Amino acid sequence: SLRSMADFRCKVLEMHFDGMLLSIGRREVWVDFIGRFNAANLLAVYGAARLLGVGEDDALRCLSALHSVSGRFEPVRSASGRTVIVDYAHTPDALENVIQTIEEIRTPAQQLIVVCGCGGDRDRTKRPEMAQIAVKYADTAIFTSVNPRHESPGAILDEMAAGLDPGARFLRIVDRAEAIRTAAMLSRPGDILLIAGKGHETYQIIGDVKHHFDDKEEVAKAFGTLRN
Repeated sequence: SLRSMADFRCKVLEMHFDGMLLSIGRREVWVDFIGRFNAANLLAVYGAARLLGVGEDDALRCLSALHSVSGRFEPVRSASGRTVIVDYAHTPDALENVIQTIEEIRTPAQQLIVVCGCGGDRDRTKRPEMAQIAVKYADTAIFTSVNPRHESPGAILDEMAAGLDPGARFLRIVDRAEAIRTAAMLSRPGDILLIAGKGHETYQIIGDVKHHFDDKEEVAKAFGTLRN
């Protein structure tokens, strides 16, 4: 547990965008993961390993050598000091969990810019929920395409924005590459950008066709055009 008495306990001592310092039992270990949900997952791995007979030192050494899966809260740092988080979050709960983890780390001086959207031919009820979560936490929310499939990308964004208050601050940019470029342009050194919805995917589904599209590639292109 991270919060109560248990046979295996963990405490997050430090959390940064490049990892966390954990206290497991009476030992400290640095891991390349971010977020309390990942601390809980790692503690479960540690507990299972120990019960299967793995020694404490070996178990902690293995935890410190693990790396996160591509596109799951994956940090990308720009030369100018901006931090980009690429994540697969495409449900309201997942988006809120990712943003709350960012909120634990970011300082008041750091803007949070969120780029997100909703896939076509999928659950339409989550669209306004996703928009509300993005607007609630972000200094700037940008709604864009995520695999529109057989739906109109613009109509999907209409449904996302439909439940927002009239004074809500957001941008809607159908072209996902342009949305990422805009987020980069609006950011300042030190700011945090969350690019949500596709994570590890390297394609965009339009109709029945998969077109090459990689959020991390677009982030690299966007920051390559910035001077500061």
